[in-house]
Amino acid sequence: MTIRVVITDDQALVRTGLRMILENAPDIEVVGEAGDGAEAVDLVAGTDPDVVLMDIRMPGMDGVQATAAISAAHRARVLVLTTFDLDEYVYAALRAGASGFLLKDALAPDLLSAVRVVAAGEASLAPTVTRRLLDRVVTGLPSPPSDGKLDLLTGREREVLQHLARGRSNAEIAELLYLSPGTVKTHVGRILTKLGLRDRVQAVVFAYEAGITR
Repeated sequence: MTIRVVITDDQALVRTGLRMILENAPDIEVVGEAGDGAEAVDLVAGTDPDVVLMDIRMPGMDGVQATAAISAAHRARVLVLTTFDLDEYVYAALRAGASGFLLKDALAPDLLSAVRVVAAGEASLAPTVTRRLLDRVVTGLPSPPSDGKLDLLTGREREVLQHLARGRSNAEIAELLYLSPGTVKTHVGRILTKLGLRDRVQAVVFAYEAGITR
């Protein structure tokens, strides 16, 4: 299956470089380029891509706003491009619906891998980066929400969510809770369904905002 990608960045040179890398992969097709968030939203509506590479800091509609608009209305998954791995805007983009982020100085194989991971419905966010990113911004979060969503989870599901929030993989959670990886995967799926979340990254964000972990 060919992965359809839209590239969004306000610098033409960056877009050209990304296109060259992506188009060298036999399973990836670049279906369009956008120079700002508003253009990206329109382009996604017209091309129905699988993945959107999204710069954050752009004039007009920025990457966070564009990510929220795309995530709310389209099936495309957003992979944020950033210069700094602890940028507070990255957290805002993840909260808006992005499925992961990638540093702009990443190597070509890392870019291709991230696009494939996100296209497959997973989250491209290394566990160590998850912890560092959220530890950086969690002090500025509002008070835990009281919308009752946590009551939808069983005790075991809460345990799994706590470990997800600490950036642990399914295999690591399985070992800690004496479960099979398949059982953990089932729990993760139920957590996402019950909470109305798109992927593991959204689950991590929810856990921090709900005060499950700090």
